[in-house]
Amino acid sequence: MTVKVKMYTLSTCSHCKATKEFMNDNKVEYEYVDVDLLDGDDRRSIMEEVKKINSHVSFPTIIIGERIIIGFREDEIREVLGL
Repeated sequence: MTVKVKMYTLSTCSHCKATKEFMNDNKVEYEYVDVDLLDGDDRRSIMEEVKKINSHVSFPTIIIGERIIIGFREDEIREVLGL
C-alpha cells in the first residue's frame, strides 16, 4: 500500500532538510513545497493551506495519508509509514 506523503517546507530549515533526507534514505516517495521560494499569490495560497492544518504555521508540516505531523519527528514518521 502506497500512502501519499506531502510536505510543506522551507528551503533554509534544518529540520526540513533532515526530513527530506530521511524520506530519501528510506525511499519514500513524497511531494514537497518550499514555501519560502514561492512569491505573491502562490505563497499566500499555500500559507492558507498550511494554516488550515497547522495553526502555528511551522515547518516542516507533513501530511502522511490522513495523519498530520508537525516537525521532524522521526519515530512518528516511521510508525505512520510502517518503517
